[in-house]
Amino acid sequence: MAEDKGKVKKGEYGAKSIQVLEGLDPVRKRPGMYIGGTSTEGLHHLIWELVNNSIDEALAGYCTDINIKLLPDNVVEITDNGRGIPVDIHPQTKKSALETVMTVLHAGGKFGGDGYKVSGGLHGVGASVVNALSEWTKVEVKRQGKIWTQEYKRGKPSFNVKPIGSAKDTGTKTIFKADHEIFPEIKYSWTKILDYVRQQAYLTKGVKIVMEDLREVVSEADSHKARRHGFYFDGGIVSFVKFLNRGKEIKNVVPFYFEKSVDEVAVEVSLQYTDGYKEHLYSFANNIFTPEGGMHVTGFKMSLTRILNDYAKKNNLIKEKDGGMTSEDLKEGLTAVVSVKLRNPQFEGQTKSKLGNAEVRGIVSQITAEGLSEYLEKNPQDARAMIDKCLLTVRARIAARAAKDAVLRKGALEGMTLPGKLADCTTRDASRSELYIVEGDSAGGSAKQGRDRMFQAILPLRGKLVNVEKTSLDKVVKSDTLKPIIIALGAGIGETFDIGKLRYGKVIIMADADVDGSHIRTLLLTFFYRYYEELITNGNIYIAQPPLYQLKKGKDVRYVYTDDEKEKALADMMAKAGKKAGKEVVMETDESGEVGEKVAGINIQRYKGLGEMNPEQLWNTTMNPEFRMMYQVNIQDVEEADRIFDILMGSDVEPRRRFIQTHAKSVKNLDV
Repeated sequence: MAEDKGKVKKGEYGAKSIQVLEGLDPVRKRPGMYIGGTSTEGLHHLIWELVNNSIDEALAGYCTDINIKLLPDNVVEITDNGRGIPVDIHPQTKKSALETVMTVLHAGGKFGGDGYKVSGGLHGVGASVVNALSEWTKVEVKRQGKIWTQEYKRGKPSFNVKPIGSAKDTGTKTIFKADHEIFPEIKYSWTKILDYVRQQAYLTKGVKIVMEDLREVVSEADSHKARRHGFYFDGGIVSFVKFLNRGKEIKNVVPFYFEKSVDEVAVEVSLQYTDGYKEHLYSFANNIFTPEGGMHVTGFKMSLTRILNDYAKKNNLIKEKDGGMTSEDLKEGLTAVVSVKLRNPQFEGQTKSKLGNAEVRGIVSQITAEGLSEYLEKNPQDARAMIDKCLLTVRARIAARAAKDAVLRKGALEGMTLPGKLADCTTRDASRSELYIVEGDSAGGSAKQGRDRMFQAILPLRGKLVNVEKTSLDKVVKSDTLKPIIIALGAGIGETFDIGKLRYGKVIIMADADVDGSHIRTLLLTFFYRYYEELITNGNIYIAQPPLYQLKKGKDVRYVYTDDEKEKALADMMAKAGKKAGKEVVMETDESGEVGEKVAGINIQRYKGLGEMNPEQLWNTTMNPEFRMMYQVNIQDVEEADRIFDILMGSDVEPRRRFIQTHAKSVKNLDV
């Protein structure tokens, strides 16, 4: 039989492995469709795409080393020792396969044939998108005993692929500079890249990934400024789970781990319970992080709930009449990593945030059930610790439900207002309304008088705030300080939370600009992070920024928010008054007995608290949408945010002591 020249032999990776689907032009016009946006996330996505290509080579068994370098002038270099991108002529484009991969969208070795059995998908998409969104790109390929290269400017080749030397090994090096015309700010985060690279190393056994930060190294004399970090893990996702749980109290000392392949779908699952209240579940498909989960997560949770309930009932750890543990009960304190590798992943969205392969659900469920049943039988002590943790959550849920019902019933009877505390706004349009959570009665009084009653509600805080990091939900909803906030928000809490019922589009924390105010902000942020994280990710939580100083000379009154602003404003006011710098500072006592500064006839008042401002001042400086300055609270790194909250607000004192000792010298404007 004659050989079919259109087919690729098994294991062969050549130009015929590269299939072309469409052109490249849309990428620069609509970058958000390909990398999710042009913010810092989109910028870093360029690195992820190229690293994923190298990881795909590792998954295929051809790459053991990956190197990432951050170079001066915002240049990034990524090198691997894989097979190298093919350079022979592509039968469809009549150009080098390397040029095809780099300049044609949807051209890669992942669309068919045996180029890759498992991959993060769309090899050519990643390379071509990075090329299209870069000011310039340079690729060097070691293949067929030579070093081949091609350079590009904003996606367009500068010359044909050509050899520039000989090579004994194979691999690909890509160097690029992100385009300032596409990205408003080009600033790479060492920590962000480090976390991503660590994640990939955990998920890919046997690959060594090295990161180097050479951005400040422009000569030999600067070599001490270089940073270098390498990763290599034999333990895989078990090591990942242990890393996520570092510094936490562990329930099942031996982490659960199971690995198996069914119908060409490879599944790895590892889990461990801690004494925490938050779930940390990381899911991956072909090493691509799927933050929105998908079928693999659904299958995992189905089996986790069923198998733990079966074991608990079989061993008389839970009674039939109690109805068993729900999926929500099993989330608290759970740290789990679910990783699947399959031939044709179906991701929802170009940025691959959710896995849609329906067949994966049953396979993951089957494998998890099989492995977890075996684990529980072999590790009865760890099994008991896991079940006890979950049953504690069940009891807390029942107690919290009773407390919440009482709180919400009370709120409903009072018309969802708190007489003497909450001063509600007139509008019922949540998109327009704002809730100010204000420290103290004095500041609350000024805020109530100075606000715009149409859309601004004021809730003064009274009493000591609860540290929710050390408190169960049933105690949180009974708290005299947090209960009014829960009722005022109107969105419920825990399993009853519904963001659609939120009564205020902006929830603004307004506290004094001192140590006590910082403490109150931290306690409130901990509360919102643990029980209302969706409000943070949805952009509903803000921090008001009251001024630190008032500078006044006659009718010239200025409010400033930092010491640097004060010095600049002072210099400007002195210049306008024809005064020279360096005038004597006079300390004066006002009618209230407060000591203030007077420089060249300019009165300087340092605000120690919100209560020192009258209603008009508070409105003009901190509450008027036209002039106020606020910080919107968001979460860039969930894992790091959780770790910091655990250190600062958790029950373990030693990590907090070390944190304070490490960062004490960096604190500015400390009021004692």
